[in-house]
Amino acid sequence: DLPHIFAVMVTPRVNDSNLLGLSPSLSSSTAFDNSPTEATSTAIITIKATSISPAAATTIDISENAPRDIDSLSAWATNYGTQISDCFELTYSNDEVGDVHAITNRDLPADNPIVCVPADLIMTGGKSRQEIGTEAIRAEQTLMLSDHNSFYLFLKVLKEYELGEQSTWYYYLNSLPRYYSNGASMTDFCFGCLPPYAATQAQEEKNRLRRFELALNEVTTFLSDDTKRNSDLVKWAFNVVHTRYQETTGGDYALIPMADMFNHGGADYVDAYISYDDDGNCYAYSTRDVPAGRPLRVCYGDPTNPSKLLARYGFLDESSSATFCKWMAEEPSSELYQLGYPNQMLFYNDGSISNEVWNCLLYEELGNQSPAEQQQFHQACMVGDEATKAGYHEQYFPETLSALREHVAFILNELEELATWQQSVQDKERHANLDATRHPRLPLIKRHNDFVKYSFELVQQNLDAMVSS
Repeated sequence: DLPHIFAVMVTPRVNDSNLLGLSPSLSSSTAFDNSPTEATSTAIITIKATSISPAAATTIDISENAPRDIDSLSAWATNYGTQISDCFELTYSNDEVGDVHAITNRDLPADNPIVCVPADLIMTGGKSRQEIGTEAIRAEQTLMLSDHNSFYLFLKVLKEYELGEQSTWYYYLNSLPRYYSNGASMTDFCFGCLPPYAATQAQEEKNRLRRFELALNEVTTFLSDDTKRNSDLVKWAFNVVHTRYQETTGGDYALIPMADMFNHGGADYVDAYISYDDDGNCYAYSTRDVPAGRPLRVCYGDPTNPSKLLARYGFLDESSSATFCKWMAEEPSSELYQLGYPNQMLFYNDGSISNEVWNCLLYEELGNQSPAEQQQFHQACMVGDEATKAGYHEQYFPETLSALREHVAFILNELEELATWQQSVQDKERHANLDATRHPRLPLIKRHNDFVKYSFELVQQNLDAMVSS
């Protein structure tokens, strides 16, 4: 039989005219084993899969305590045509395990170029699908349609891992985190330490990982059996994709070396934005004046839902000015979504409550008492009939206030019970001389729970004041 051939095609752009007018921060002549010998040529790396396996290739150490090779990343990226502003610098955080992020090392004016990544160096789900061909068709059938792009990107990461130092992206992958605290990396103990909504969000990420693992069994010759059986490797590749991919203007998912080093910033803390040209090149520009030493941040997602960010990315956004109220409808209708459920149902850090919380609670209350009035209230909300809305809110305020107080008290009680349970488990393990570091994600979970508790306590005080007024 003819051996399976896997081709990687990269077009170095280091001698092209500067896409951003930037001066590369490192010499384009920096030598790497997997770099093209001539920068003006197209590098086609053709490798027999039978000769490359995790055992034969020099692969990346993905153990959680393995160091990240950040020093080689910029030189590798520049050698393959990435243009990097002199202000761009990568640094380690003090409060996160192995976290590396971009800062500006000098005052950076607004609308200044930061980095440009050529399209050839960007991994996308679409390009990965073309490389793999029809081999993953059966795997697609086991996944939700929304997971297809990320699944092909996931396969691409696994394949490049197999190629080891012969992969064009070896130095990029070797710079990425090994340790993750997102839902896919959490244990049953972690889920048990989270309040219901956050636990559900985290479990959904774990379930998505399980679906990817099952789908991987339907991929035959593209990856070795050793790779598919390596659960730690599979989880690492899944986390690389789902904590770093960015959606392109065409709806594809992309891993973009260097441009994925921006940390998350909430609504008031976004310093950079990402854009693409018609050729697929990626650009990052500053959104405002950024003083020297400040991190360069983009928004990863809804800044008012720190529980969802924790589940997806594994960090807590304590800069958030609001948090989702954690109220969940059993069977939400399209009308409830039109009223702002769930994304606009917010508790603010000063104890105030968004109008959408009251509207959604009243809509549900009216559904229990008078479906006709429920429809009238919904219509009033849709057409902006403030007088009718106010009339219903006044008439049913005791009921909605009671329902909201009950919900807030339930969440606070859950948090208190979780804290007591966590402490008792830790006490038992300490008395049994068990390793105190066996639950490394627990401190982050505690911070999340304390953040939620603080917001809910302020809301509770506000609601109590409404009762006594």
